[in-house]
Amino acid sequence: MRALTLTAFIIAATPALGLTQDDIDGAAFDGGALPDGQSGLTVKLQVLLDRAGVSPGIIDGYKGGMSESAIRGFEEREGLAVDGVLDADVWSALGGDSAGAVLMDYTVTEDDAANLTESIPDNVAEKAELDALGYTSVSEKLAERFHMDEDFLKALNPDVGFAVGDTITVADVGDRLEAQVARVEVRKSTQRAVTFDADGNQISNYPVAIGSDETPSPEGTVEVTAVAMDPTYSYRPDVNFEADGVKEALTLPPGANGPVGSVWIDLSEPTYGLHGTDTPAALFQNESHGCVRFTNWDVEELAYMVSAGVTVEFIE
Repeated sequence: MRALTLTAFIIAATPALGLTQDDIDGAAFDGGALPDGQSGLTVKLQVLLDRAGVSPGIIDGYKGGMSESAIRGFEEREGLAVDGVLDADVWSALGGDSAGAVLMDYTVTEDDAANLTESIPDNVAEKAELDALGYTSVSEKLAERFHMDEDFLKALNPDVGFAVGDTITVADVGDRLEAQVARVEVRKSTQRAVTFDADGNQISNYPVAIGSDETPSPEGTVEVTAVAMDPTYSYRPDVNFEADGVKEALTLPPGANGPVGSVWIDLSEPTYGLHGTDTPAALFQNESHGCVRFTNWDVEELAYMVSAGVTVEFIE
């Protein structure tokens, strides 16, 4: 009896295995709702939405708010009934049955392992003392490159150390969009930023974090004034907000793990911008200090499609 009890305890205490490549490659839409929790079908859906220019945020295989909002954005663009639910029309419009593999092999390079930051302190003054606020591991860097949650990337490659020369499995998200954006709508109610060309055609659609009631995002229409890649960050507690009890002005170094991530798109409303984040999985949980926060990869894509004079309209 003791042995049986011990065996039962061991089985109960063993964590469930994560998704495998076979789980994802073999996933198919059968007409039902997306499974709760994590599933191969949701991975496929997220990758196909990403390829279609409607970002699901992080690719992690979990049914959740960011993926639902991306489905809504895709349905709106395609003229389908907008309900945020995967159905046959959405799957067909995404090319689901004929899309092919959504995963691919990638070999870690020396560049992937270069220029890492050993660790990121919590205190803003300590951050200002560093040379860079970059990625702290190869897995973090590659997770962002392939638009994936880092834990999901690791789970998909359980026996890999992410050393130079290792071959890993990653999401095949395709190439970065190339277009000329004329207008951006920041839709506060849905927490999405939608881009349009000069003829009013929708180009891309991204999940964002916006300001809170205490530190709201702008209202009305403003313009892009400049784009800075890999920007430093000016910490000005007398103008913006105070963090960690630090009262003096500081300049924080650039890096994907900095307060504004890898891109700053400056707006004509002083002190406001569109920028990246060091916590992409928390976009829909976090509120910004008034700016509009994207995943680093989404705002990097946007940065190459906008220029000074592009209008940014904030819609309630």
